[in-house]
Amino acid sequence: MSEASEPPEPAEPTEPADPTKASTPHGPLPRLLEAVLGVGVDPELRATLQHIVDTAAELTDARHASLEATTPGPDGDEGGGDGDGCPTEFHTAEPPAAGQAALGPLGRLDVPVRVRDDAYGSLRLTGKREGGPFTGEDEQLVRVLATQAGIAIGNARLHETARQRERWIEGAAAVTTALLTGETAADALMTVAERARMLADASAGVILQPTDEGGMEIVTASTPDDPGGLVGTTIAPGSAVLEQLLGGEPVFVDDSATDPRMTTQVRHRFGPSMLLPLQAGGRLIGTLALPRRRGDRPYTSVEQLLATQFASQAALALVLADAQQRRERLAVFEDRDRIARDLHDLVVQRLFATGMMLESTQRRTADEERDPEVHAMLGRAVEELRSTVQEVRTTIFALQQPPADAPTTFRGKVLRETAGAAAVLGFQPSVQFTGPVDARLPAPVATCLLTALRAALAAASHRTGTTRVTVSIDATTTLPDGRPGVRLTVFDDGEGEAGREDEPGTGTTVTWQSPLRTHP
Repeated sequence: MSEASEPPEPAEPTEPADPTKASTPHGPLPRLLEAVLGVGVDPELRATLQHIVDTAAELTDARHASLEATTPGPDGDEGGGDGDGCPTEFHTAEPPAAGQAALGPLGRLDVPVRVRDDAYGSLRLTGKREGGPFTGEDEQLVRVLATQAGIAIGNARLHETARQRERWIEGAAAVTTALLTGETAADALMTVAERARMLADASAGVILQPTDEGGMEIVTASTPDDPGGLVGTTIAPGSAVLEQLLGGEPVFVDDSATDPRMTTQVRHRFGPSMLLPLQAGGRLIGTLALPRRRGDRPYTSVEQLLATQFASQAALALVLADAQQRRERLAVFEDRDRIARDLHDLVVQRLFATGMMLESTQRRTADEERDPEVHAMLGRAVEELRSTVQEVRTTIFALQQPPADAPTTFRGKVLRETAGAAAVLGFQPSVQFTGPVDARLPAPVATCLLTALRAALAAASHRTGTTRVTVSIDATTTLPDGRPGVRLTVFDDGEGEAGREDEPGTGTTVTWQSPLRTHP
């Protein structure tokens, strides 16, 4: 017990010492002030509370001191709501002896700790080191510490909430930046799932999207471990939680494994979970699910609010990224259409006019019986021009196809095969179409022709010295038996294979033909 600053007059009765008036250099007041000043130095709640407990034991000479949280924090996180998983009890000095639990009021001191107007727990001291009961001065000191503990807990909650908001805002900004840099749709969904998983400290981050059957399916999964078994998991129509998800409402689950609303095959692997709508402008893109493992701490109300806001911002970023990609694709299509028009209006017409002039010249040389060599040369020039016109028209057709979509026409499929061969050959094969191939070729014949084309291109790529490959498909062919048919001709100038009759330097020609009807 500390002494007063001046000795009392002998004639006056003494009063209990007041710690706020103590001033001895080594009394409790300097130590109390030091403890109070040191409480707000470290914003981390764990270190702050441990410092309060140690100081309480030191000031009261208690054998054992503890700070026990008896009620959850306002966010549902027991132990103060700091969001760091702090324990609910702090101890210092000697552990209480076996008989000290039954000590009376003078041998044990309990002081409540309140955070604003909410009860938090109690600061408990047990047993003096030198014996004797706790005094009124001890109780006053501990009450001051308990008040400061309540202030520290409140400040720590505010600090942690601010830190959480900052992290989620930075995460949303990073997602928006990443999505607007031109990622594909699959990469964009993975970016959202992965960033959200890290921010929420979740076991997994998954994206679900509506199915044609009326359910939802996991299309993207991000986990620290193997995500096997997650992608493809579906929520079947009729699930209790599905109506909320399709309606764009968030769903919060305390334990996925035992909640009857959860019906997926992987629910037993997870505990607390958030299912958040990815919705922007009235458009539901999907659902962001952030499950934690079984036994992990539940999500606080602050985390639920921040994650919901993140999902809204991520959905808006996904919509903006999709719109940007559509604009870029539209610009590509417009540019390709312009090139195709230029080729058709300028190049093809000029080549066609030149060919007509050469044909006219060829006829005049034949009529006047001039040099036959000149006549033959003009004929070859006319054929080359016709071939060039066909190739330009094929190029125009290719430019008019969507670059990222799978071709649906026969012409498009042929061009896809030759484009694939170009990656191996090192140059683009020349392709010519004669007749309405898309209209005349039935599906079975077209499939067989593509198979033959694929084999011929593969063989050409294996021959040495190949510098030119031409592919010709004629849908106006008449077969020897008189039936209408289609003929595929693939020529390459590579060296002939061993055992073939091709003369050196003549190249290799592969011919395939079929009737247009596969049955009589």
